Amino acid sequence: MERTDVIVDYLGEQFIVEMKIWRGPAYRERGLKQLAEYLEHYHLKKGYLLSFNFNKNKETGVRQVKVGDKQLIEAVV
Repeated sequence: MERTDVIVDYLGEQFIVEMKIWRGPAYRERGLKQLAEYLEHYHLKKGYLLSFNFNKNKETGVRQVKVGDKQLIEAVV
């Protein structure tokens, strides 16, 4: 198992957060897959991907992505 970036334990729940620096769509896809694998390991259905994009013409926002049976919340800042 690789290292997970952030695991928040709060009131008996776990929240998995993966953080990435934007390096293109292929890198993003690998990050989503990696997060889904972490969720599988922790027996969770929902996780969070925080992408830091330093491009001038970036598209910021929050969106939901399905990877298999996992619900991923992606935030691009």
